[in-house]
Amino acid sequence: MALDPSEQHLRHVEKDVLIPKIMREKARERCSEQVQDFTRCCKDSGLLMVVKCQKENASLKECLTSYYNDPAFYEECKMEYLKEREEFRKTGIPTKRKLQKLPTSM
Repeated sequence: MALDPSEQHLRHVEKDVLIPKIMREKARERCSEQVQDFTRCCKDSGLLMVVKCQKENASLKECLTSYYNDPAFYEECKMEYLKEREEFRKTGIPTKRKLQKLPTSM
């Protein structure tokens, strides 16, 4: 049975794993300033990062959570996923996102 490329039904793994993964990636991109601040603080603080980087960690967490809890952001990521899935079903060629995850050397 061939899958209809434009079919919109989502399996549990798509709703619970794949779309949230896109959300995390996109949220990290959109919170890149907070990610950089937190990363810089951790590198500069060594073992004391737990104590010294609380402000940066809270700022990063607040930014990421604002995206994770935004229904419009979920819909945006869901539509992006469905578009990628539809393209894959038509062509059999994985998207750049999937290709980037492949190991470059053995």
